[in-house]
Amino acid sequence: MIARRIQHVQDPVIPIVGRWTRQHPGTISLGQGVVHFPPPPQVFQAVSQAAQHDRSLDRYGDVSGSDGLIELIRDKLVTENEIDLVAQQSTVVVTAGANMGFLNAILAIADVDDEIILLAPYYFNHQMAIEIAGCRPVVVPTLADHQPDLDAIADAMTPRTKAIVTVSPNNPTGTVYSPQDLNSINQLCARQGIYHVCDEAYEYFLYDGLQHYSPGSRAGAGRHTISLFSLSKTYGMAGWRVGYCVVPNHLVDAIKKIQDTNLICPPIVCQTAASAALTVGADWCRDQIGGLNAVRDASLESLSVLGGKCHQATPQGAFYLFLHLQTDRSDMQLVEQLIRDFGVAVLPGSAFGVTQGCCLRASYGALQPSAVVDGVGRLCKGLQKLL
Repeated sequence: MIARRIQHVQDPVIPIVGRWTRQHPGTISLGQGVVHFPPPPQVFQAVSQAAQHDRSLDRYGDVSGSDGLIELIRDKLVTENEIDLVAQQSTVVVTAGANMGFLNAILAIADVDDEIILLAPYYFNHQMAIEIAGCRPVVVPTLADHQPDLDAIADAMTPRTKAIVTVSPNNPTGTVYSPQDLNSINQLCARQGIYHVCDEAYEYFLYDGLQHYSPGSRAGAGRHTISLFSLSKTYGMAGWRVGYCVVPNHLVDAIKKIQDTNLICPPIVCQTAASAALTVGADWCRDQIGGLNAVRDASLESLSVLGGKCHQATPQGAFYLFLHLQTDRSDMQLVEQLIRDFGVAVLPGSAFGVTQGCCLRASYGALQPSAVVDGVGRLCKGLQKLL
């Protein structure tokens, strides 16, 4: 028998769409959220050198991560996120990606049947992690432009609420939440004695002159703020599975219990790679990301041919287009037909908690710009015929 809590968890949509894509060779994938660039060459050089000379690659390490990597992360947090760990009474824990950091956090702060507030459209792995932990996701719709509805968030709170989750820049919509709204949510969490879980995996992916804001930098926020970061997108290191979280000091022992049981320690070879990447620094990342602004604009221009049949807010961060379509078709039906008949793969909006209407998420970060334009062209052609 399969545990009931697992039976209720949605099936991961990316493997399903991936299988359909493989069944139709030549399909251009605008589905999975990965970047088109590889890690800095210094990553491979560091790993190669360590493999030849450093026997610690074969040993267990500290459950929270190596001292050298954590020191690099501390420096980065101060200079880029304005998070002072000492002042905020917080600690860094290195994880196997931000997804592990999120699951660790939920297991540490919530009991079975406790509630975690998600803003829809949400990142589906967050919803899945909450249910795997035996907790209940409370889904609060965002406003028409995908910005947080602060009144609705406050109204959704109950005595069982343990956290509010924000993702900014956002997956799946590309929306960037304002510092004012993020601070309002953070202050609400402080007043209610709950946690603000901030997923900041797309912190460098910003357009139109916007700057990233970390709610954990607000004075006093460290006592109730859990900040999640990842090298998967920023440094093109998705397969290395390395990220880190900033957690209040009073949660560290609980987080260590969970991570020691599940992971023992972050893989040493991945920490070696992460240290090399962080030494290269954020300017390298921004150089790789710079061309995405033009790709976004070209994609939006292509989609304009659909007129009133398709609406999307202009994304100011991440690398996603979240399309609201005028159709009676189901999103999964459209996804399958787009792959089969038009050679382009996207993800269904229902995977991200959209229950009204038909929505699709398209990623423009995974391919070279010319391939993205070709893929969006196929998407537009397919939607013109199918809607």
